[in-house]
Order: sequence, then structure tokens, then C-alpha cells
Amino acid sequence: MKISIITVVYNGENTIEGTIGSVWGQELPEGLEMEYLVIDGAGGDGTVAKAESWRERLERKNISFRIISEPDGGIYDAMNKGIRMAAGDVIGLLNSGDTYEPGTLRTVAETFEREGCELMFADIRIRRHDGSSFVKKARLRRFQTSRDWNHPTTFVRADIYKENPFRCLGIHDDYGFYLQMVRQGRRIVTVDKVLAEFHMGGASSRKDLKAAKKRIMDRYRYCYRINGYSRWYMIECVAIEAAKMILG
Repeated sequence: MKISIITVVYNGENTIEGTIGSVWGQELPEGLEMEYLVIDGAGGDGTVAKAESWRERLERKNISFRIISEPDGGIYDAMNKGIRMAAGDVIGLLNSGDTYEPGTLRTVAETFEREGCELMFADIRIRRHDGSSFVKKARLRRFQTSRDWNHPTTFVRADIYKENPFRCLGIHDDYGFYLQMVRQGRRIVTVDKVLAEFHMGGASSRKDLKAAKKRIMDRYRYCYRINGYSRWYMIECVAIEAAKMILG
């Protein structure tokens, strides 16, 4: 099996090294190959230089490493670009600032080989601004909610990603993709194990009423309604944003 990891970044010189280091720290059991693509939006800071400084260490571990730095149409356009370029059998998307736990890729390879799944995701540790953290569990339930799904721990068979690119419609296109896979009846499994750490503070968690309203409508239109879910899911969209505003 070959696993492709894609990191999309724009002006991330302060966060990129932690992310790359967590990829470099993965053990590669016999028979497991890996490539790593950094898709940089050409923001003009020192991101590319920081990423380039890891090349020798990554290649010493036989990790194929590519950096593409050019303007793009936003985060999901950049992800689609990386997916098109990826040569692996399975693809994982790890944004700059997020990190993998040790042994993550071993667990991914074992899960795909054992379960014959098309998509998997696992538990994640979410780190707050004050340094505290909590674990968000991965669950499969009839009622769909992003509270059960974790993007940085999601791994997908490459052919499925390539056949179903992100729609580039809103800020929650990754969750929209997941719901699309559920609707298609894909073989999805969860792993009851923390595989990644996510740091709060991105565009999906800013405490701003105008931004929250946009996130509500994006989630409702481009995740639920576009995939044929009931209008009642508007309640879920509002509840998610209310919890962010109250609990952080």
C-alpha cells in the first residue's frame, strides 16, 4: 500500500514545521510506502523555506516529498490539486498546524487491509487556545452530525477522492464530501483511537456573528441540502454554531 499525505497551507511558516515533523515521525512498516505533498498558496512568507528544510530528513526515510507553491482558488481548490497529483492508494489531508499521533499511518494501513473499507476516520484531540484539550469521538449513527466526524483523521481511497472532488462551494466542503460518501453507500469504518491533534482557531471556529451566520448557511446548503438531507438539519447547523460561541 502507498499512502499520500497532503498538507494545504497559506502563510503558515509558524505552523508548518510541527505538521511536517509529525509526518516525518511516522513509522513505515515493511510494504508501506508514503508520499508527502505540501500545496502552498504562494502567500509570500517563509513557508516554502521551512518546508524545504525537511526534504533531506523525509527522503532519508524514503518518503517521496513534493512542494507545489502557486496561487490557488482557496483551500478546497488546493486540496483538489493535491488529490489530482497524488500517486497513493489512500489519501489523507492534514492541514498546517494539525499533527498526526505516532503510529497513525500504521493504523490506517492495517484498517484498510483488514476492513476493506473505502473511507475511515478516527478520534481526534482538539486543543484549545489556553492549552487544554478534549477528545472528540468518531461515530457512525443514522442521524448525521459533524460532531461525530473528524476531518484530520479521515483517510479515503484515492480513486474515490479523484472521482468526487470537493465542490468548492463553502467552508464546510470536507464535511459535505463525507455526507456525499454516506449517501453513496460507501464502506465507512471508524477507529476508536486518537490519530491526530487539531488546534482551534481557524476559519471554522472564529467567534464572530457574521461569520457564524455564513457557516450556518454553508453547512445547511452545501453539506445537508445538496446531499438530499431534510430541512430539519437547519437545527443541527444552528446548534453547532451556538455551541462554538458558548463553549469555545
